[in-house]
Amino acid sequence: MYKILVVDDEEKIRALIKKYAVFEGHEVVEAKDGMEAISICKNQDFDIIILDIMMPELDGFSTCREIRKYKTIPVIMLSARGEEYDKIHGFELGIDDYVVKPFSPKELMMRVNAIIKRSSPSNEEIKKEIISFEGLTVDFTGRIVYIDNKRINMSPKEYDLFFYLVKNRGIALTRKKIITDVWGYDFFGDDRTLDTHIKLLRKSLERYGKYIVTLRGVGYRFET
Repeated sequence: MYKILVVDDEEKIRALIKKYAVFEGHEVVEAKDGMEAISICKNQDFDIIILDIMMPELDGFSTCREIRKYKTIPVIMLSARGEEYDKIHGFELGIDDYVVKPFSPKELMMRVNAIIKRSSPSNEEIKKEIISFEGLTVDFTGRIVYIDNKRINMSPKEYDLFFYLVKNRGIALTRKKIITDVWGYDFFGDDRTLDTHIKLLRKSLERYGKYIVTLRGVGYRFET
């Protein structure tokens, strides 16, 4: 059972998500706006937050930024808009997924389950090892990446994607395989989500972003 915080100013949306989540055996706490969500998170812990972007007083981006100051909780953002800017801004804040309204509650729950399973500390897929490529060091056990001995910060999904690419280094990975293995569900939306994460990942890796090679018409490969 997961404990889920649903933040949306539309009562019908909160009720719909709660109905499906409770049916699957999860506990749901509701917040009607960002300020209430921040207050709740200060006193309670959650496995995941489903957070609407367009809300009065405090939008979803600002709410996520405030919560991230004191807690690291996986976040799925909801939006009535599907603009690339909104997605990029959300991913830069460290959200784990982005869902455009109207959405399928069943698909949303699939995403919730996949994200929580992959972010669980009990995940045995992460190898207990540290490897280096020139000045780039990857600590799988500690989930840490260093550039020239300086720790760099990435979003949770960037870490997932980067570790996956490194563990499969030298292998040509199709877009479909990357999305299925990293996101953990059958991808229904915009394929540009993967490209956006690759772009952000390359930016985080600075000069070592060159190791992520684009295979035109196929996908990507981590190559040193």
